Amino acid sequence: MAIIEVTSLEQEGVEVYGTLTEAQLRNRLEPDKGIFIAESPKVINVALDAGYEPLSLLCERRHITGDAAGIIERCGDIPVYTGERDLLASLTGYTLTRGVLCAMRRPTPPNVEEVCRDAHRIVVIDAVTDTTNIGAIFRSAAALGIDAVLLTPTACDPLNRRAVRVSMGSVFLVPWTWIEGEVTPSLNALGFQTAAMALSDDSITLDDPILKQIPRLALIMGTEGDGLAHNVITAANHVVRIPMQHGVDSLNVAAAAAVAFWELRKTKD
Repeated sequence: MAIIEVTSLEQEGVEVYGTLTEAQLRNRLEPDKGIFIAESPKVINVALDAGYEPLSLLCERRHITGDAAGIIERCGDIPVYTGERDLLASLTGYTLTRGVLCAMRRPTPPNVEEVCRDAHRIVVIDAVTDTTNIGAIFRSAAALGIDAVLLTPTACDPLNRRAVRVSMGSVFLVPWTWIEGEVTPSLNALGFQTAAMALSDDSITLDDPILKQIPRLALIMGTEGDGLAHNVITAANHVVRIPMQHGVDSLNVAAAAAVAFWELRKTKD
């Protein structure tokens, strides 16, 4: 390993941890050169277990023989940037969680057909831009048996640093990709029925038996502010609501996703 002391915020090699924006890290123009940041030893280990390629590490000096030791050993001959806690916080703009960050190669997203090939229960995240919600939805998806996640282009990037951290690395466990165009026709062509989560006069409740009988089901979740667009709702095969009490009209999208994932999980034959 190459231990490199960070003495300046402008030092070559550490720009990925501070000066580059999330959009620059993602590199839309050249996706094969994209990078993302994984934070904390637990999350980094999950990414490494899933086969993601590490490019460099940034950690506090005391963690080189502490929390980061196992990570450093696994990553082989990559640069390990280190320095005092306050300097690294100035570089990144936040205090490092457990003192370790890892820059990793962003993989080329698979196509929708590949992600959905063996799936029975999937979720489509439409225009949800809050990183905390994205991370929480992925964590619930991994825990509650969702086979794949599709995101519309207006949704937040799952490999955003905060989304990855909130998911506790679950973004590395569930297959996911981007879906463009009209969701329901695209998924109907792959053998899925769609269920749009929305408040509508013609909606059915989440516990309606018809939903559990559907062999391949795609839940469509929208932002809690504006909800799903009218054309997305009308195109869906089903419109579904979660029954509420005490005059509450809806749940946070991440909470609603967890409830829906549990209720509509695919039971084993």
